[in-house]
Amino acid sequence: MAVTVAEQLVNQLVSAGVKRIYGIVGDSLNPVVDAVRRTAGIDWVSVRHEEVAAFAAAAEATVTGELTACAGSCGPGNLHLINGLYDANRSRVPVIAIASHIPTNQIGTQFFQETHPDRLFTECSVYSEMISSPSQMPRVANTAIAHALGAPGVAVLTLPGDVADEEVSDTAPTVCVTSNRPRVVPRDENVAELADAINTAKKVTFFVGAGARDAHDEVIALADAAAAPIGHSLRGKEVIQYDNPFDVGMSGLLGYGACFEAMNSAELLVLIGTDFPYDQFLPDEVRTAQIDIDPTHLGRRTRLDLSVVGDVRETMLALAPLVRRKSNRRFLNSMLKKQETLMDKVVSAYTKKVERTTPIHPEYAAVQLDETAGEDTVFTVDTGMCNVWAARYLTPNGRRRVIGSFLHGSMANAMPHAIGAAFADPSREVVAMCGDGGLSMLLGDLITIRHYDLPVKVVVFNNASLGMVKLEMLVEGLPSAFTDSPTVDYAAIATAIGIPAVRVEHPKDLRKALAGGFDRSGPALIDIVTDPNALSIPPSITGKQIKGFATAMTKAVLGGGGAEVMSMARSNLRNIPRP
Repeated sequence: MAVTVAEQLVNQLVSAGVKRIYGIVGDSLNPVVDAVRRTAGIDWVSVRHEEVAAFAAAAEATVTGELTACAGSCGPGNLHLINGLYDANRSRVPVIAIASHIPTNQIGTQFFQETHPDRLFTECSVYSEMISSPSQMPRVANTAIAHALGAPGVAVLTLPGDVADEEVSDTAPTVCVTSNRPRVVPRDENVAELADAINTAKKVTFFVGAGARDAHDEVIALADAAAAPIGHSLRGKEVIQYDNPFDVGMSGLLGYGACFEAMNSAELLVLIGTDFPYDQFLPDEVRTAQIDIDPTHLGRRTRLDLSVVGDVRETMLALAPLVRRKSNRRFLNSMLKKQETLMDKVVSAYTKKVERTTPIHPEYAAVQLDETAGEDTVFTVDTGMCNVWAARYLTPNGRRRVIGSFLHGSMANAMPHAIGAAFADPSREVVAMCGDGGLSMLLGDLITIRHYDLPVKVVVFNNASLGMVKLEMLVEGLPSAFTDSPTVDYAAIATAIGIPAVRVEHPKDLRKALAGGFDRSGPALIDIVTDPNALSIPPSITGKQIKGFATAMTKAVLGGGGAEVMSMARSNLRNIPRP
């Protein structure tokens, strides 16, 4: 029986495990939308902005590990996908993007809405091809699916509307899908060399990233033998911080704790499953080893003395019998003591006994959120200050997930990510930890959350400011400019849409508001008015940065902003270590 190219494609997606396509319907995409309508086992999710569609697909793929899909109509429609697809591809999650196209006989004539998606998406995908004839479709679609799952990453299919509507004589072939990843076992000589380096060094530090996801226990066991404190990247937090007696926190721009010192005072630093990009936080003079499944990651961030290509878990198992247990644990114990001091005296400052302090300290709000949320909550986190508070105050436990635009660094990702996470598992609590700047950028898709009655709890850290940008300006010696926003009552906006919401201005009301929102079966929004002057200070501050702060503050005072300077100083006393 004859079917259309669009039906054939949709059948292939269903065969590959795709359960829904996120997008906005329109013109050249209509044949695909109609095929979804008539096909069992797959749904269409209507969003209000295609960027949201791509972010949602990425989050679903992150939570499930399975292939997801998004789509955009020709020209402007599919162009809106690009930011979310960049995020998905850099996060290496399997997403198929369908970019519909103008009629084939008009391509190249500067026709209405003409773009060239097969070219535009090449940088944010592992595969991007145009289907220009019905006979081409099955093999190209299969190849796209294989690339998305195998890389993993984003595969883009550009499909002109007239081709999508053409008939073919048979249904699509079954897609051969496997989720079984190969074991990548390191070479014996590389393992032996690294084991010897660990045995020889008196002070060893491990720095762990997301690549250690399936090797938590093995990394902990090896750190115990090597007497190594364990630091982590932001993406490594949920992987290694829980049930970890050797945790010394995180390094980088959002860092905290003793991680930076543990890395810089070690004799051997072992980078484990991380492509940590901030070379200014990596030591120049410390002997460095790196373990990664991708050989292209080796040595591209810092000088490398030893390298091992392999799965983290396989490498840990190979190292275990070769690493001798260290009896001298002074370095480990000193770093753990330093971590305890910093967590208690600095990071924990202003999170307790502030029930009467307004505006609400964002640290306090983050702690209350952490303690109120469930044990298997999926947190989606906006880029900016929300990243900082999530990194420092959300407690991983091996069941919770923390999803963000941690590699692409896009604004406005938290709410769209939450949509995809909620569709992936409606029985699971999903919390979107939004900044007011991020939420306002894609605000319209609160309607999507209400439309599908998704169990998304939108928690807004509303400081009417772009806090991270303000910090960046101060570090550069510039007084903050154009970072403040008008005061907006997001609870009122959510209520108007039909989402139960509450605005919290006093700390004593916060816990009740969070609990009330979380106890609801559907969506809820909690709008927390937080201190706009609360900023994050990195774990190590350079002389240039100190000079920048001093210069910016002087300019602010001379410009008549003395009161703002004093307010900022009071708000950030938490960043000054106390004896």
